[in-house]
Amino acid sequence: MSDDSERTAELNLGTVYDPKAVEGRIYRFWEENGYFNAEVRPGKRRFTLMMPPPNITGNLHIGHALDMTMQDALTRWHRMMGEEALWLPGTDHASIATEAKVVEMLAREGTDKRRLGREEFLRRAHEWAKKYRGIIVEQAKGMGASCDWRRERFTLDEGLSRAVVTAFVRLYERGLIYRGTRITNWCPHCRTVISDIEVEHEDRQGNLWHVRYPFADGSGEVVVATTRPETMLGDTAVAVNPTDARYHGLVGRMVILPIVNREIPIIADEYVEKEFGTGAVKVTPAHDPNDFEMGLRHKLERITVIGPDGRMTAAAGRYVGMDRYECRKALVSDLAEQGYLVKVEPHSHAVGQCSRCDTVIEPMISEQWFVRMRPLAEPAIAAVKEGRIRFVPDRFAKVYLHWMENIQDWCISRQLWWGHRIPAWYCDDCGEIIVAERAPEACPKCGRSGLRQDEDVLDTWFSSALWPFSTLGWPDRTPELDYFYPTNVLVTGYDIIFFWVARMIFSGLEYMGERPFDDVLIHGLVRDGEGRKMSKSLGNGIDPLDVIRDYGADTLRFALLTGITPGNDTRFYQEKIEGARNFINKLWNASRFTLMNLADFRPDEGEFAPPPLSDPRLTLADRWILSRLAATVAQVQQLLTEYQLGEAARALYDFTWSELCDWYIEMAKPRLYNREDRVGRRMTQRVLRYVLDQTLRLLHPFVPFATEEIWQTLPHEGAALIIAPWPDAARMARDEACEREASTLMEIVKAVRNIRAEVNIPPGKKLQVIVHAAADELARIRQAEQYVRTLAGAAEVTYAAGGERPRQAMVAVVGSSEVYVPLRGLIDIDRELARLTKECEEAAAEVSRLTAKLANPGFRSKAPAEVVAKEEEKLKTAQERRERLQARIAALCE
Repeated sequence: MSDDSERTAELNLGTVYDPKAVEGRIYRFWEENGYFNAEVRPGKRRFTLMMPPPNITGNLHIGHALDMTMQDALTRWHRMMGEEALWLPGTDHASIATEAKVVEMLAREGTDKRRLGREEFLRRAHEWAKKYRGIIVEQAKGMGASCDWRRERFTLDEGLSRAVVTAFVRLYERGLIYRGTRITNWCPHCRTVISDIEVEHEDRQGNLWHVRYPFADGSGEVVVATTRPETMLGDTAVAVNPTDARYHGLVGRMVILPIVNREIPIIADEYVEKEFGTGAVKVTPAHDPNDFEMGLRHKLERITVIGPDGRMTAAAGRYVGMDRYECRKALVSDLAEQGYLVKVEPHSHAVGQCSRCDTVIEPMISEQWFVRMRPLAEPAIAAVKEGRIRFVPDRFAKVYLHWMENIQDWCISRQLWWGHRIPAWYCDDCGEIIVAERAPEACPKCGRSGLRQDEDVLDTWFSSALWPFSTLGWPDRTPELDYFYPTNVLVTGYDIIFFWVARMIFSGLEYMGERPFDDVLIHGLVRDGEGRKMSKSLGNGIDPLDVIRDYGADTLRFALLTGITPGNDTRFYQEKIEGARNFINKLWNASRFTLMNLADFRPDEGEFAPPPLSDPRLTLADRWILSRLAATVAQVQQLLTEYQLGEAARALYDFTWSELCDWYIEMAKPRLYNREDRVGRRMTQRVLRYVLDQTLRLLHPFVPFATEEIWQTLPHEGAALIIAPWPDAARMARDEACEREASTLMEIVKAVRNIRAEVNIPPGKKLQVIVHAAADELARIRQAEQYVRTLAGAAEVTYAAGGERPRQAMVAVVGSSEVYVPLRGLIDIDRELARLTKECEEAAAEVSRLTAKLANPGFRSKAPAEVVAKEEEKLKTAQERRERLQARIAALCE
């Protein structure tokens, strides 16, 4: 037992929990004593969890707070379970987003990256990274994250960069990485290619322009419908469906491309939807992915008319230099003026946008590096189908499998400077491409020196895909890699299943020959109280740092976790924060009461354990709380095993607030205050200390700071709560008969309290309570009479196995018993009757009014169904109120 535990509560716990005075000090205590650190201990069971690395683009948001709280709760639980628990932290360099932030910063300084040059730009970017990595780490610590900070990694640090190069070279040597010219998603704002899953599609109201394409021989025309007229400048064909009877005999003929006056053929392709527009579509292989594939099938020319900056190229003729949308406006005007525009129809269609900057994506042909995905996807699909990797909830396995089974090759090159530069070198003399882990001194084919390295960097997700094993030392076979891999669980949101989860799975199987994790725990988004997504435009965002500043990290954590369910979005609002704060204060005050009543309690070694339930020195209340504790431990253990953190938090809230604080502590007070019964008092002190100790252990993963602070003051064994053993349900006994007996007692107390509240009996007035029940039930209730007296404020409790009902008494039915509270002498019965009669008349009038309204055929036929249902519910409520009032009047008139 620590020396601190011998001080009284008044010397250790303030009257109100002050997180500002506790949290920083407690975190330093944990960190300085190495409690977060995990070591390689062969033969010891371990738990490994990798932090999804936040982007170094700014502060952590409320979604990060939920994600980190879930991970920390799991880590703390497994640590207390006696496992070697590694939660490895880190941050992601986030190529596109971070480069955009640094470019914006440079623009404010009046410069840009081209003027700085690559080397100086990267130096400035690393300064940015260092600053925001530090901010993120401090924010995570403020949330209570019990990571092994010694092992913190960054996706651009030396070790992980080496892993990225090794991974690239190995895939290239296997023929799974190749360089090719393909249609890609180009962001004119970010000035880089992005992958398909980084494109967000949004339905927008646009137009469908119908344009005449005259036959080259002057014999007629074909009308083509398009949503992007500016791309027609790069058309190389018009396509129709081969089964479309409207165009039989036209395939192979030539038409004139309006404005450009270039002859292009009519082709037949099954891709064309006969129902879209006129059934004839323009084909622009350089600016549409489907047109690109048609172009390959029909060997069409590719003409790029929109450049990387979103402006028209020289191939666009007179429109060169125009922004693509300026060109659209000018071109449509010219088409109308020259008689080519047939009509314009409003048309809603999905428009692809960059997920980072919301700029409309421009499909564009470019030469890029790709990963051949089918050979990598097949084992990753099998791992989930065979149950080696489990999604929680399992419905997300279907989402994952659908994407993996329809996967396309992955474009991994990005036209940026910030990131892992592609390890490929080019010989300008002979055209040789050399892919190697180190820069080659000369071309192996022609011997030329001074080779040119590829300017592009790799997609951020290429390095993130290696995270579960690159962070442990791969490609070296380190002791950490052997011990901590594969990891146990990945905690992440459903929005990055494609971005990250899938890529980690196929990467782990490819490079390690083993799955990267056993389970994938999916959580939802954090929304506001109305269910809306939090955003700056709505002004409904909640900054986790503001909550911590005002209420403390424990409040934030408990508010975030309570009630969440895997895979589902959660609502977060002020009332949840207030409720969590009140809960922690309730725990704090109960702990202060306990500590004040343990000031003279110096437990012997054996008294840290609970007494057996058969110990005759235990009261009904003692046996009940020990049994309920055992039930709660088993319930929470099962819920945590199933990743039901929200339900586990709710179960602990109910046990702590209701059963421990509201019931047991109140039932224990008479014995604690009775210093003449030294044996009984000591036994209750022992039970109370033990139950509070175990409750603090159960709560620690959820509210770590307050529980550690209280536990250090409580008489205890061990150095710190963070490493104290988790309660073991298998060693705890249940007494369900005792629980039923106590439940009956509590229902009697609640019934009396409700009667007191209903008729406004002042709290200080003592009541007479009469219990009618069967003889065996009466015997059990009689044994617990002291609790009825204390908790219900009863001066007298009398019993009867039936008989005449007391007059002018309120009655409540509790199981098979009836509980009466005579009212004469407690209230002015005549005055109360008058009040109840008036209320009953008002309720009856409301019933009559609603009955008549609902009986009116006109109302029922004209009013919406939901309005009728609402009025029916009002009628039901009014009828129930009238019946309750009539019963109370009848009781007073007897």
